[in-house]
Amino acid sequence: MAVYRIIEDGDEVLREKAKEVKAVTPNIIKLLNNMRDTMYANKGVGLAAPQIGVSKRVIVVDVGEGLTELINPRIIEASGQLKDTEGCLSLPDMVGDVIRSAEIRVKGLNRDGAEIEIKAGGYEARAFQHEIDHLEGILFIDKAENIRKVK
Repeated sequence: MAVYRIIEDGDEVLREKAKEVKAVTPNIIKLLNNMRDTMYANKGVGLAAPQIGVSKRVIVVDVGEGLTELINPRIIEASGQLKDTEGCLSLPDMVGDVIRSAEIRVKGLNRDGAEIEIKAGGYEARAFQHEIDHLEGILFIDKAENIRKVK
């Protein structure tokens, strides 16, 4: 598959609300494959389609538990709060402390077009929330405190 260039802060697509996917087509499957390859090539734990310049509601996440692909993801339940440090492939060399829900339930479609529900906690919940924020045009720096450069 293909590895795409990561779009960085300043590009308009990162601030737009991504468009809902109407149907899981061969192009959406190709997008999922390319997003997976791009995320792994950049040593990320998550990637949203706007980060490669595609305004579609599609994310991939892998925090070491295996790849999860979601089309039109939405958080249907959230509880607790945890504050932790986050970074982003679209904001290289920057981190900040962000408060996120400790546990969430997310619904979306898988690559077969079937609705799935995922229960996630801790780091995995944080990754899903971070990527779903991208679909709303929200970057982690919009919610972060103590933003700082790394490297």
